[in-house]
Amino acid sequence: MRDSVIEAATLASGMLADPTRLRLLVRLLDGEHDVTALTGAVDAARPTVSQHLGKLRLAGLVVVRRDGRRAVYAIADEHVRRLVTEALRAAERRASARPRTTRH
Repeated sequence: MRDSVIEAATLASGMLADPTRLRLLVRLLDGEHDVTALTGAVDAARPTVSQHLGKLRLAGLVVVRRDGRRAVYAIADEHVRRLVTEALRAAERRASARPRTTRH
């Protein structure tokens, strides 16, 4: 495997490792959204959401288009959609397989 492919995969997986960025990607799974809608969906400040969206865009995981004065974000392609979906499925399987502990 080429180093450039390994680096790209590492970058993409690193983007998924941040809870806010993963929440943004999950929200974008259902379609395009502007920053205002995403801010409410992930319960984060607008500057924080904008910064994370910029990182996701630079990593090639989201795309942005202008709709008048609004910036509208979307999942970049079907590969990213599958990556996010599979990461969530794997996490669900792992979370449901863990024994629950009870605190006293």
